[in-house]
Parts: sequence; structure tokens; C-alpha cells
Amino acid sequence: MQVTRILAVRHGETAWNRDTRIQGHTDIALNERGRWQAEQLAQALRDEPIAAVYASDLGRAFETAQAVARLKGLTVTPHKGLRERHFGRFEGQTWAELEHRWPTEALAWRKRMPDFAPAGGESLEQLQRRVIPTVLELASRHPGEQVLMVAHGGVLDILYRAATRVELTAPRSWELSNTAINRLLWSPEGLSLVGWGDTAHLQTGAPLDERSV
Repeated sequence: MQVTRILAVRHGETAWNRDTRIQGHTDIALNERGRWQAEQLAQALRDEPIAAVYASDLGRAFETAQAVARLKGLTVTPHKGLRERHFGRFEGQTWAELEHRWPTEALAWRKRMPDFAPAGGESLEQLQRRVIPTVLELASRHPGEQVLMVAHGGVLDILYRAATRVELTAPRSWELSNTAINRLLWSPEGLSLVGWGDTAHLQTGAPLDERSV
């Protein structure tokens, strides 16, 4: 049985990431550090065999994927199924602002209530029902190959849980770092975890104005 190797990567940093501002489906561009992270990712993967590059169609993920694709002579295939969770009216708010404006909803979000959705947004259950079929369908196109999928923190969280059989409601104990390299395997039986949170490519050469942050 041939498996598909998946490189699952969160997009590079944005200004809203630094501000702890909820992005969701809001299309926020990479900041300077995010673009540097994307280039570091590309260098880290330059010698890896990659058959295809998929990305969320939101700019921060697509631009991150493009950095790798350019170096590999590939094109990026966008897919809406890889988008971040839709946070509805939470989008554009900082964590502190959420606590102040909608404390009851903010508590439901923090407690990871699987059926809770911000007004106009998605629940964790809805996100899971979107992400898993998308990833399995894309992976099934490439048996015996390796693919890159660039997405978002919420998407990566769903994939980790699927690969390790962790419930949606369980507290997260794993990192979702920008442009960390995460490795999964797909087979017809589902997803399994190979490695998570590799950020070795981000340890040296950071932009001067970012090194003390």
C-alpha cells in the first residue's frame, strides 16, 4: 500500500498574529518577518521531493506556499477547503477585546466547545468536517509521493488531532508555529503523525529588527 507524505505548514507571520488579532477568513498579508520565514522555509525544503503544492487561497498562506513553489519550479494550487476557521464577528478583534465585548462567547471559544460558532462563523465541528475531507482528497491524488499543504493554525490543529486521535475538546499541548514543518502520512486508513513543529530553519539569520522579539 502506497502512502502519501504530507508536509503541513502554517503560513508566515502577519501583523495581526503579532497583535493577537483574530484573522479567520480576513485576508491579511505577511509582514516582513513572515516573508523572511517563508523564504527560510523554501530553503529548508529545497532538497525535499515535492510533487505538488497546495495552499489556502488566503494571501498569507498562498504567499508562503509560493516561496517554496518558486524554488521547486512548481505552481501553487489554491483550495478554499484549507482556509482558516471562519470566526465571524470575532475577526479583527484582539483576544483582550473579545473578553471585554463578548465574555460569554469568548469563554465558549476558550473552552473549545465543539458546537460553538461566533456569529457568522464556524464551529470546531464544522471546521473539522471541512478540513479533513479536503486534506484526504488532496492526499489521495498522490500515492507514493510527497506534497506540501500550506494552511493556518486552526487547520493544523485539526490535522494534529486527526493524526493522533485527540478529541476536539482536549486542551492543546502542541505548538502551531508560523512556518514550522509538520510531517504526516496519509493512507486509506487515515492520517498518522511522523514529526511536528520543526523550526530549525528559523533559528538563525532573522531580520535585525526582529531578533530581540
